[in-house]
Amino acid sequence: MITGDGAYIKKINRSIILSKIIECGMISRADLSKITGLNKATISIQVSDLLGENLICETTLEHNVVGRRPIMLSINKEAGYVLGIDLDYKHIQYTVSDLGGNPVRYDSIALETDDYEDIVHLLIKHIKEYQNDYSNSYYGLVSVMIGIHGTVNKDDSIYFVPTYQWKNKSLKTDLNKELAITISIQNNANLSAYAERVYKHHESNNLLCIILTSGIGSGIMIDGKLLKGFHGYAGEMGHMIISKDGEECRCGNNGCWELYSSEPSLLARLSKQLDISKLTPDDVITLIAKQDPITLQIMKQYIIDLSIGLNNIINIYNPETLVLTSELLKMYPNAIDEIKSNLNSTVSQFGDIVISDFGNSSCAMGACALAIQRFLEVPELILTPTEDAVLIK
Repeated sequence: MITGDGAYIKKINRSIILSKIIECGMISRADLSKITGLNKATISIQVSDLLGENLICETTLEHNVVGRRPIMLSINKEAGYVLGIDLDYKHIQYTVSDLGGNPVRYDSIALETDDYEDIVHLLIKHIKEYQNDYSNSYYGLVSVMIGIHGTVNKDDSIYFVPTYQWKNKSLKTDLNKELAITISIQNNANLSAYAERVYKHHESNNLLCIILTSGIGSGIMIDGKLLKGFHGYAGEMGHMIISKDGEECRCGNNGCWELYSSEPSLLARLSKQLDISKLTPDDVITLIAKQDPITLQIMKQYIIDLSIGLNNIINIYNPETLVLTSELLKMYPNAIDEIKSNLNSTVSQFGDIVISDFGNSSCAMGACALAIQRFLEVPELILTPTEDAVLIK
């Protein structure tokens, strides 16, 4: 039996009320009482506190019915902002979101260095600029959430980033030496899975998000919670071996799945076959549109190799929703149908397979969403920003 004093119960009620206000967008005190089951006195006290903290605001609706106009409650979106960062190889994405989950600013920079110290100094410089730019809001920039394309320990330290060959780095500690702001470090695929759950697949408690754009990573949601494993490394499915005598991987093994089914591996294979250096995803999309036979043949094998890994994952997790993050698959005709045609085992069962609408913005969007949840201290977050905001690139 879980018990608690009055302050603990009040905190629980506050988080329930706040999460419902966010989920509904706008809601009256009376409807809050009905949805939460809390009495009107409790609702009144909690709402008064939240208004005093500038976390919510009131709006009087116009209507043509005789009587009092309803007063609606909503999250005060401009009371503060969060910064989501996708620290990818040779590239950083910054997304600033308001407290309603709406991205209000997006910046992307190319990195010309692999050096850890140089990148730390660059992050400090940029974060300070964002802090200054949003200092006029009531809470300012409340926190920073950074997505890392590698393994992250449960204490937010970095265990290993294969592309940079960073090992045992305390990025959070190094940043906090010069920054007075809450900073969290998470695996990029976990953040992408969180974005899919919070912004789009609200009802999918068992969701897998497979990132194909930079190696292969996966975020796992089980019963609505992120699955991180004992050390925090769960989801490194790109290093699942599908060919024991295959190509050598940077992780030390041979035949890892990401050597055959990640977008970088596909680009490398096509570049070699077509004798074209620095082939880009846009180039591949153009070749597919032109029905280039070599491109189509390699794409067919790529989908077969991708399906082998997906089949293994489906057998292990039996997901309700399997989300693939890939710009190439989004542009490839009938990609999902081809993948499903390769998943013909009577054992492999799943709810649905979809291609993400977020594309390369999923990590930063998930970072913003998780930062909002932690700042507001709500048990569950359901965000419904405007369509163009979700699809920001």
